[in-house]
This record gives sequence, C-alpha cells and structure tokens, in this order.
Amino acid sequence: MADNLSETLKKLKITTFDQTEDSLEGCLDCLLQALAQNNMETSEKIQGGGILQLFASLLIPQSTCTARVANVIAEVAKNEFMRTPCVDAGLISPLVHLLSSKDQEVLLQTGRALGNICYDSHEGRSAVDQAGGAQIVVDHLKSLCSVADPANEKLLTVFCGMLMNYSNENDSLQAQLINMGVIPTLVKLLGIHYQNTALTEMCLVAFGNLAELESSKEQFASTNIAEELVKLFKKQMEHDKREMIFEVLAPLAENDSIKLQLVEAGLVECLLEIVQQKMESEKEDDIAELKTASDLMVLLLLGDESMQKLFEGGKGNVFQRVLSWIPSNNQQLQLAGALAIANFARNDGNCIHMVDHGIVEKLMSLLDRHVEDGNVTVQHAALSALRNLAIPVVNKAKMLSAGVTGTVLKFLKSEMPPVQFKLLGTLRMLIDAQEAAQQLGQNVKLVERLVEWCDAKDHAGVMGESNRLLSALIRHSKSKDVIKTIVQSGGIKHLVTMATSEHVIMQNEALVALALITALELGTAEKDLESAKLVQILHRLLADERSAPEIKYNSMVLICAVMGSESLYKEIQDLAFIDVVSKLRSHENKSVAQQASLTEQRLTVES
Repeated sequence: MADNLSETLKKLKITTFDQTEDSLEGCLDCLLQALAQNNMETSEKIQGGGILQLFASLLIPQSTCTARVANVIAEVAKNEFMRTPCVDAGLISPLVHLLSSKDQEVLLQTGRALGNICYDSHEGRSAVDQAGGAQIVVDHLKSLCSVADPANEKLLTVFCGMLMNYSNENDSLQAQLINMGVIPTLVKLLGIHYQNTALTEMCLVAFGNLAELESSKEQFASTNIAEELVKLFKKQMEHDKREMIFEVLAPLAENDSIKLQLVEAGLVECLLEIVQQKMESEKEDDIAELKTASDLMVLLLLGDESMQKLFEGGKGNVFQRVLSWIPSNNQQLQLAGALAIANFARNDGNCIHMVDHGIVEKLMSLLDRHVEDGNVTVQHAALSALRNLAIPVVNKAKMLSAGVTGTVLKFLKSEMPPVQFKLLGTLRMLIDAQEAAQQLGQNVKLVERLVEWCDAKDHAGVMGESNRLLSALIRHSKSKDVIKTIVQSGGIKHLVTMATSEHVIMQNEALVALALITALELGTAEKDLESAKLVQILHRLLADERSAPEIKYNSMVLICAVMGSESLYKEIQDLAFIDVVSKLRSHENKSVAQQASLTEQRLTVES
C-alpha cells in the first residue's frame, strides 16, 4: 500500500502538469482509497510530497475531477495538523469560488472541505471569512431550504455543518452570520425538514451556538422557533435527542418574549410530563432529565407575562402541579417547587393569594425537613420564597401568626452566606410590626449573630442585610429594651459605620436608628457612640457637598440629640460644628435649611 501511495503521489505530480483527466481521476481515487485505510499517514505523505499546492490548480469548475479533489481535501482536513497547511497552500480561495458551481457533488465536497478546514482552526476561519465564503453558503441555504429533495437535504446538512464549524465559539463570526439573516433560514429549515434526523441535529447544534449570543435573541423571537422546537420535542423519545433540544431551549428561554412563546407553544405541559415520568426513577439519565426539565420550568417563570399566564389566578394546573413538588421526597423537585413559588411571588396579588391558600405552611414544613444537615439550595430557595411572600403589608401579620420567624430562626447557625442573606432579608421584611420588632430585638442569640455578620467583609450582601436588620429592629420597635440588647451585644459601632455607607437608603436607616438610640437610651450608648467616633462622622457628612439632603437633615437632628451627653457635646464644640451648620441655612432644600437654623440656635444657646 505504501509503495502504491508513493507511486500515486509521483504520478499525480506528473499528471497535474499533463492535465489528462482519466489518469488524474485514477490517482485521486487511489488517494481516497489510501485515506480511507489510514487517513493520518496518507495525509502526512500528501503534505510531505508537496501535493497540497497542486490541488489549488486542480480546483477548476469545468473539470470532471473537481469533486474528487475537494473530497481529498475534505478527508485530509479531518486531521488538525493539516488545516493550516491547506490554508497556506492557497486552497481556500478556489474552494470558495467553487461554491458558485451548479454541480451538486462539487458543492457537497466543497462544503465538506471548507467545513473541515474551519473546524477549530483560526487560520481556516479567517481565510474563509476573507474570501467571503460564509455569505455564499448562507445564500445557498436561503434558496435551497424550501426544496424537499433527499439529495438537497444532504447538501443542506453539509452547509449547516460548515457554518457551524466556521463560527463555533467565535462571537464575531456568529454575529456576522446573524447579520446575514441565518437564523430565520435555519428555523425555516427545521420546520420543513424536521423528519430528516441529520439535518435536524445540525440545525439544533447551530441554534445552540447562536443562542448564546445576546444579539441573536431578538431574531429568534421574531421567528416561530418556539413552536418548531416544541413540535420537535414532542416527537422525541430518546434521552440524547431531547437533551439536544434542551441545550437550545435553555439559552433561548432567557429572553422574556421567547419564554412566553414557549409557554404558548405548550412546552410547560411537556416538561410536567417528563417530571411525572421520571420522578421515581433512579437511572442517571432520568435524574438528569428531571433536573433539566424542572430547571427550565423555573426559568420560564422568570418572565412576568409567562409567569402570570401560568399562575392563572392561583387556579392554574401548572401552579397546582408545582405546589405538589414541595412536599415530595425528591430534593430536586423540592428545590424547583420552592424556586417556582419565589418566582410566582413577584407581585402583590399573587403573594396575597398564596399566603391565603396555605403556601407559607408548605414552605415552613419544607424548611423543617432541612434544618439539620439540610440541602443548602433548598434552604435558600424556600427562604427566598418566604421573603417575597412577606413583601405585601397585609401578609406580614398573617405570616408572623403562622410562626414564620420561629422557622427562619432555626437557620441562624447556618454558615452558608446565601442562606444567611435570605434569612436576614425574610426577617427584615416581616418586622414592620412593632410587636415583632420588639420580640426579635430582645432575642440575644439573633442580635449577637447580627453583630457578628455585620463584620462579614467577604460577603457584602450578608454584611449589608445584617446592618439593615439591626437598624430596623430599633426603628420599628422604638424600644429601650431592644436598644439595650443591641448596645450590650456591641451593635452600636456597626450602626455608626453604616451611616457612612455608599447607599443613601442605608445611611438614612442608620441615622434614624441612632437618633432613636440617643433619644431613648443616650446614657447606655454614650461610650459606644464616642468610641465609634459618631461626632466626627456627623461632621464629615454635613461638610460633604455630595451628602443627600435627607442625610444632612438627619445628621443635624442627631447632633441636637447627642448634646445631652457631656462628653459627646464637648466633641461637638471642639469640631466647630457651628461653621458647617450655618452654611446649610441657605441650602436649596427647605427642610435642610430650617433644620440648620434650629441646630445653629441649639449650638449657640448651649455654648
């Protein structure tokens, strides 16, 4: 075989110059046979023998050998080490030129050759890009996609594969194809040729690549992709085939318009059916498919319109089915059920309905099952749902009387920041009522944990929520006992630091809480306020032109309040507050200007 190959390569060099087509065909057939037997070794010899350079002159439209030459190039380019040499040998330009051929076999082998050269090859893709190959292939797809003919479908499959290899994991080339209008064409292809497995799979892989690009979503949304994918999904029984469709659905479902289209096309019913079929199975593939289906279900609920359509006033079949997942023994379904409730709980009407229909008790029961060594993602999801349900004012008292705080406090010992964050958010939503704030504010374990988390510098969310909850306990309880608990637990310094936050809302919450502390328990908090450098911070806030009007106003209220402390008042005198305050009398905000006059009077009288 090796001797035959060497002979063929020699003969090919001679024949190329003679241009005798019969002997050329024989040489090419021999090469194809050798490539079929040992592709790598034959390719190395073709490269070593300088044959690649000869192929460029043989790629001529009118020759009967052209398809065979393109076929040899396609086979050779299956090897990674041969792709750049194919580019260097100048094969791209003549191959792209052949894309204008009317011969089906030439087009087929040319598409294969270009597709293989582009596979995972920057040089190959750049050369095809410069030669304008992609546009010609896209134009072919547009003109051929409506013709239902088996030979045509093979060519369409090759062209789809070529574009996929050309643009795979390359954002700029994918964007180029999108601008060429490839998406509507591929969707049309899928609709017409859905019975052709190879072509369908090629379309799905192409969709999967393009759907990752944000700019593709609007184009996809303007087609009937949702309808076509759901139609295809319903026909698929095999796990692998459904998985391919899932891989396209997931990135597409990130777009709100497409979410709604998928819901209207009946995808949710398909997903619920999969969950029903797989929920008891212990097979690895079934467990994976159950997860994918339930995750996708949750994703569809992230769109406002799609979520509301599925909620159906709390009476919808989908909503009821999702509810049934929460008490199940399958942790993936528990998680998906809790996340779905959190997504349904995105407007007051839904939240009020759910609280009135016992959803809170279901979530509390779920959390109780995950207190000891529980599933962190389930804890996080259930707490998220409770937090959202607690937003409407009318729900707070109902949730408190249901015992939500007791359930939530069981997770105080959690060391997982995501759980800590949601726990804090849920409690903060619930304590608008004075009684609840008083009760929680005197819970020493809770306050001590909050003070500890106020130092969680690695977790800004937990740190911020802890500070806000500490402040809220004081603001809503207006209780001396709560203030004493917070002072004894070392919380004052954190509230003073919170007054310097970059978020105005947090600054304001801190200043209001500090004003209540100084009004109700100045003697108890005096030393801590002093060591936290409260007076210096207030001076800085008043002097800073960037401070919001409400921050300046509340800082002056606080200055007046701390004058009742001898040591703090001395600090106020030392810092010459009167200079800063007098400037604020002409502030454009009337409330600030009035408070500045009052504060200046107090400072003048006291001095």
